[in-house]
Amino acid sequence: MRKGALPAAPGDYHTVTSPPRAAAHSYLGIDIGTSEVKAILTDDAQAILASSGVALRVASPHPGWSEQHPEDWWRATLDVIAAIRAAQPVAFSGLRGIALSGQMHGATLLDEQQHVLRPAILWNDTRAFAECAELEALVPESRAITGNQAMPGFTAPKLLWLQKHEAPLFRATAKVLLPKDYVALRLTGEYVSDMSDASGTLWLDVARRDWSERMLAATGLTREHMPRLVEGSAAAAQVRPSLCQEWGIAHTVLLAGGAGDNAAAAVGLGVVEPGAGLLSLGTSGVLFAGSDGFAPNPGQGVHAFCHCLPGRWHQMSVILSAASSLAWVARLTQSADVGALVTLAEGAEARTAPIFLPYLSGERTPLNDATARGVFFGLSTEHGRAELAYSVMEGVAFAMADGNAALRSAGTQLREASFVGGGSRSRFWAQLCANASGLHVLRHDHGVAGGTLGAARLAQMAVTGLPPSQVCTRPAVQETIAPQASAVLDERLARYRRLYPLLRAEFAGAAEAAR
Repeated sequence: MRKGALPAAPGDYHTVTSPPRAAAHSYLGIDIGTSEVKAILTDDAQAILASSGVALRVASPHPGWSEQHPEDWWRATLDVIAAIRAAQPVAFSGLRGIALSGQMHGATLLDEQQHVLRPAILWNDTRAFAECAELEALVPESRAITGNQAMPGFTAPKLLWLQKHEAPLFRATAKVLLPKDYVALRLTGEYVSDMSDASGTLWLDVARRDWSERMLAATGLTREHMPRLVEGSAAAAQVRPSLCQEWGIAHTVLLAGGAGDNAAAAVGLGVVEPGAGLLSLGTSGVLFAGSDGFAPNPGQGVHAFCHCLPGRWHQMSVILSAASSLAWVARLTQSADVGALVTLAEGAEARTAPIFLPYLSGERTPLNDATARGVFFGLSTEHGRAELAYSVMEGVAFAMADGNAALRSAGTQLREASFVGGGSRSRFWAQLCANASGLHVLRHDHGVAGGTLGAARLAQMAVTGLPPSQVCTRPAVQETIAPQASAVLDERLARYRRLYPLLRAEFAGAAEAAR
């Protein structure tokens, strides 16, 4: 989202640039998001020279389905590159490396001729919930291999669903790519991925940082269906000479391995050492903790993934609807300006506002319940836009508190977390998250650009060979927001936590009736 506005309409541009300048070397970080493709251009000193974004549309042809066409990612990528090149032509001519970050888990199916067979099934698609139990029955040791509980958003259950419901298309599938890796194919002509993004497929042996033949076989696939793997900071391929020629570049441009969106955001904010934390409020919500070893806790819905840097891993708690919940209530209340809605929320009376369960797309950590749904509890005729907005922001903060509790149960103790994503523009939301979770929340100069900055840093490391300690520094901290004690918030959090167990059977019954 752009500050003070609803998400841009698909195809809408926004570009920010510094005065034109030369750069001996420049690096392009591109994030293939769910709502937007974003890019930044940096120089050797990591100064951001230009940024651009193009909004995307998500299709939902059936309840619980979420899809995008891969061609839209590619067109948007070309558009943001064109905008940055136009804004900084001299600096762009020094482009040496590109890295991609991207929304995770999306199943992008290609045939032998590299043709896309169907729209990609995205991370927040819940159609494959039944296949999760089936996959874990097929591979009883799956949680030990992958470090994760099977959830419908992951890639592997989607392929089991396709086997049953779109069998001819499944048989025609030659490659399965993640969203950023499809764009990498278009940039380079090569099938390549990195370990952080691949961790979210349920096909990776996360401890070994390699594909698991056992998990692949359970979904009717082999290594031949997968891209090769490289570390996120390593050189992965060369950009097609034809593209370089079109961009007016005569030298070789490298593509780095790249990263899943949250790992890239962590690199952008210097969250690379054990115990470092990241709190992201984008379309989804993530609490991210760096680790120097593989430390799974699948029983609590905690994700254990490879980091995008060699020899490092991370844990994540994930909720499916974060800033997207606020965008939803803006549409619901016909509010033209999300920023104004946040201002209204700041003046709401917390004590009497409804309690909101932010399960608009089901939920992951700690519930792993695809049937869970959003709830306003305690509505009355006295409530208006301000109270609804406050309830949504508070409910997301409560969900992040549950995520922190799940991480603690895995032995991970975070004291502070860097704030990133569209929600990080709101100091009020940062304070709610701090109060609910007990974390110190850090706001940064370039917090919103975390993922794209992280991708640009990966490109710089791939080109120069510089170590993470030299490149992945923490951006300046604008403000540290400490948790504040609140008896009202504590009581509301306890009520929030009582609601889901009371409603769980109703959610499941409603889902069964809908089928």
